[in-house]
Amino acid sequence: MKLFSEFKEKIRLQLKEAFSTVLPVFVIVILLSLFAAPVPSGTLLCFLFGTALLIVGSAFFNMGAELAMTPIGEKMGTAIVKSRKLWLVVVVGFVLGFAVTIAEPDLQVLATQVPSIPKNALIYGVAAGVGIFLVIALLRMFFGIPLTKLLVGFYVVVLLLSLFVPEGYKAISFDAGGVTTGPMTVPFIMALGVGVSAIRADKRAEEDSFGLVALCSIGPILTVMILGILPSTGIMPELAGSASAETARTAITEASEAPAIPDVATTFELVKLYYESLPHYMKEMLSSLLPIVSAFLVFQFAALKLKKRQLAVILSGLLSTYVGLVIFMTGVNLGFLPMGYYLGEMLSGGGHPFVIVPAAMLMGYVCVKAEPAVTVLNRQVEEITDGAISASTMGACLSVGVAVSLGLSMVRVLTGISVLWFIIPGYTIALVISFFVPKIYTAIAFDSGGVASGPMTAAFLLPFAQGACAALGGNVATDAFGVVAMVAMTPLIAIQVLGLISMRKKKAAVSEAGAGSTCGIELLDDEAIVDL
Repeated sequence: MKLFSEFKEKIRLQLKEAFSTVLPVFVIVILLSLFAAPVPSGTLLCFLFGTALLIVGSAFFNMGAELAMTPIGEKMGTAIVKSRKLWLVVVVGFVLGFAVTIAEPDLQVLATQVPSIPKNALIYGVAAGVGIFLVIALLRMFFGIPLTKLLVGFYVVVLLLSLFVPEGYKAISFDAGGVTTGPMTVPFIMALGVGVSAIRADKRAEEDSFGLVALCSIGPILTVMILGILPSTGIMPELAGSASAETARTAITEASEAPAIPDVATTFELVKLYYESLPHYMKEMLSSLLPIVSAFLVFQFAALKLKKRQLAVILSGLLSTYVGLVIFMTGVNLGFLPMGYYLGEMLSGGGHPFVIVPAAMLMGYVCVKAEPAVTVLNRQVEEITDGAISASTMGACLSVGVAVSLGLSMVRVLTGISVLWFIIPGYTIALVISFFVPKIYTAIAFDSGGVASGPMTAAFLLPFAQGACAALGGNVATDAFGVVAMVAMTPLIAIQVLGLISMRKKKAAVSEAGAGSTCGIELLDDEAIVDL
């Protein structure tokens, strides 16, 4: 009875939070549909119902992440470190990374929008990439390898490899890296890092607990790029036998299709549409969650041995996660995704295509606030740094960064500029800054890039760009895809610039107090936390 009352109170709070985060997006869409882009009543009705499902689904999902994914990650992280067995870290790290990625909702959303690559091939390939890089991230914590060196090394490989990848795969590969770290993966991976750092108990432990998400974002990029370079491996039958990069590029471009725009005439048709779609998502999400649930149960019987109450809380959290995922994915695919595509198409085709730039920037600014993983990250950053980096400051930096990235993405849609003209300079700037800011800012910045590009980006902003690109007669695969990558990139710069500003303020404060500036700098580097 007590467990049920706690569950009820948590769901009430989560519903309130989900409503407040989704409301700004909802208001903007309604205003656009009333004054800028007339929307058929059936499509609007689907969006309204989808919004309600999105709020309820987000609430259940976030509660499930809090009750299940976070404690599972912490306890498993602690258990594998206590074992002192390197092979166990490698095996368990890969299995957990693979399993949790399969259940990632924004990866599921992206996979449905890239029909040229079989959905399961993309999901399992990306999951393998996350598994490998989660192992690398855990080994980094064990051996104390500086995060900056790994980020520089791997991103140099990524940027060099991008020169040999067919054009149609470049944007999609970076998008895959962005969507992989979402509301399912982020709480789990960050909690895994917290569990590992808790056992270490040294002065660098808290700092090293960040950066796991950043490294795990690299694996999917490399995976999709490899799929693009090797189209004749049989993994992608649509592209098998392609003799050249140009052939592969054309094939993936032609395979990009517009989402079906629902048009229902009555509320009965609306209910029927959602009711008939529900079993599909129930089955899909069950198969997605099964690997991580199986891994937890094996670990429970083999090592964790949790008490009945703890086990009951986690199992209820897993059930809540499943219910939330089903409701969330149903609302996203039938309500948000079609509406995003339709608005992009209408706004860009209305005779003033440049209006999509400020419209996208406004939507990006508020959409990032609706990302479930952003809330999780902001809270954990505030807790880990004892309030030195506040959740509100993090949120403001992310919102500004995402707004800029959406504006640049719409410039790409209008001009057809390759995503590499933005990605290469952007990541170069981010990596250069990383050598001049406290290490914790670099870790948080690269983690922020991953979490900012979640299901709201994949389900609404990416379709918005696709609709705009289609209306302008552009190449959807090369010009519209890449939105998620841009959203994931700009926080890397924004958060680290915050670190540079904070360093200057700290030095000025120390100088005014009459203390030695050198001492202040050393304290900043050792503790890696700056008062804002």
